[in-house]
Amino acid sequence: MAPIHQSCSFLLITFMITIIGKPPLVAGIFRPSQWTLAHATFYGDETASATMGGACGYGNLFLNGYGTDTAALSSTLFNNGYACGTCYQIKCVQASACYGNVPYTTVTATNLCPPNWSEASDNGGWCNPPRTHFDMAKPAFMKIAQWKAGIVPVMYRRVPCVRRGGLRFSFQGNGYWLLVYLMNVGGGGDVSKMWVKGSRTGWISMSHNWGASYQAFATLRGQALSFRVTSYTTRETITAWNVAPANWAAGLTYSTPVNFH
Repeated sequence: MAPIHQSCSFLLITFMITIIGKPPLVAGIFRPSQWTLAHATFYGDETASATMGGACGYGNLFLNGYGTDTAALSSTLFNNGYACGTCYQIKCVQASACYGNVPYTTVTATNLCPPNWSEASDNGGWCNPPRTHFDMAKPAFMKIAQWKAGIVPVMYRRVPCVRRGGLRFSFQGNGYWLLVYLMNVGGGGDVSKMWVKGSRTGWISMSHNWGASYQAFATLRGQALSFRVTSYTTRETITAWNVAPANWAAGLTYSTPVNFH
């Protein structure tokens, strides 16, 4: 089993998968939410270079499958990072800058829009709590409204994330501290819990670090690694066996062929 470098195409690594729980409540169907009023701005330019990285830790959004259809969430929506990877349909409403022939665009949450307490919530401090606000990548914003408007009222709703390919586990840390960024999550798009199992250990609970990252303080060097992941939204749990080989290394990303629905 070969690791996947960030600069290369992702190679699927064969593994076994188990769905835990009973449908529809635990591993059930995630349906779109009701439309709700919010506002949206944009950051960066047409290249979306300013959106790379971000509080969720997804790194290069082009290489990792998110592209330019992304948004930073106000802290009210960000939920201390548990909203990383969630997907939203957004449509511009009640403004002359809206493109009336565009029903909506779909974005993934990849970043945090922090409060700006030096500005009023209705005049510059758009992401101040308790406001629900989307600071969109400029290319995504330009799909629904004229960018010169700066800020527009929008309607939004949570929708299931449709992802191609499987879950992607990006490793950092060392043989005694493993930090994993989980990317390309389908279904609810989010993660509430993770566990890791070495080939010589039992299941070890991983603590939430920040954004889409989870960590384990354990001696895992030289062991093949399996993971168990629970969705924050649907509570569906996936067990992925032998995701990374015994010679796994920090700085590499490993992929699995299946995903949440």
